[in-house]
Amino acid sequence: MPKLSVVVPFYNVQTYAPDALKSLELNARDDFEFLLVDDCSTDGTPGLLERAANELPGAVLLRHERNGGLATARNTGLDAARGEYLAFLDGDDWLAPGHLGRTLAAIEALSCDFVRTDHVQCTGRARSVRRVPCGPQSVVADPRSAILPADRATSVDYPYAWAGMYHRRLLDRGLLHFTDGLRTAEDRPWIWRLHREAESFAAVGMPGIFYRRGVSTSLTQIGDERQLDFIRAFDQVISDVVADRESDLLLPKAVRTYCAIIAHHFGSIERFEPAVAKKLRSMSTAALGRMPQDVLERVLDSMDLERSTLLRRVRTGGRLTSLGALTGRKGHAGRTASAPGATA
Repeated sequence: MPKLSVVVPFYNVQTYAPDALKSLELNARDDFEFLLVDDCSTDGTPGLLERAANELPGAVLLRHERNGGLATARNTGLDAARGEYLAFLDGDDWLAPGHLGRTLAAIEALSCDFVRTDHVQCTGRARSVRRVPCGPQSVVADPRSAILPADRATSVDYPYAWAGMYHRRLLDRGLLHFTDGLRTAEDRPWIWRLHREAESFAAVGMPGIFYRRGVSTSLTQIGDERQLDFIRAFDQVISDVVADRESDLLLPKAVRTYCAIIAHHFGSIERFEPAVAKKLRSMSTAALGRMPQDVLERVLDSMDLERSTLLRRVRTGGRLTSLGALTGRKGHAGRTASAPGATA
């Protein structure tokens, strides 16, 4: 059994894949395996992966006959993984030399189900460290304790699967697979399930993964219908939390985060194709109608005026185009600067 399996999906990232593959080489060990999943790329990515399969120690190449999206590609890697521990990397990001070994040493020393790490956000030439929104570092805690409070950023608002490492027992319990077919926000139900059902975790710092923002092929930059999968993802979060033994405690956080993400998308609605923007409005109205209405009302009362006004109008199907239509400001996105980390 390898000590560590790293699942790395690739889709049409020929410009960035060499950086990811080189960083894996600089992290390779005899007891590591790298599961390279080609999600039916149509550019030069397959050739790069074929070469890596022959030259990168521990590389295993897995191919999809049709494009399934990030969640499905990660699941393919998880199904093939043999390691005692598991980690993720996306094909357009990269790792600092030795990052995987240091993270592995941390999770083994702490003997917990999973650890969460900081990361470096890269937008063009700009670099900034993003911290795990959690308490003391290298202290083992109950993952449930890191879900609340509802009105502040917490660990479930830091959903990045690649920012951490996970013991195989989580995979065996069915906690590491993603909802098949989700094209975006696939990590939201995943991180909520992990924090509700795992038994122990720790934040360990170590910002050794470089997350590339602003990639033109990334779904965060594309305004087509795939973006609307966030509705299906958060519907799953709400459904799971409703069934949780502490649903009364956790629902305000889940509903508030869902509302914040809806507001975020309306704050940049101009990036969507017109037909998709229309569908965003109708799907958001339906989503707000499905939420527990007593909880939703309390959440809207507690949010800032701009977003609560927007969401109340969306809730009733009123006409609007964006937060800017209510505030007179252009490009305003409430307090949710980026969808992946959007929070209360």
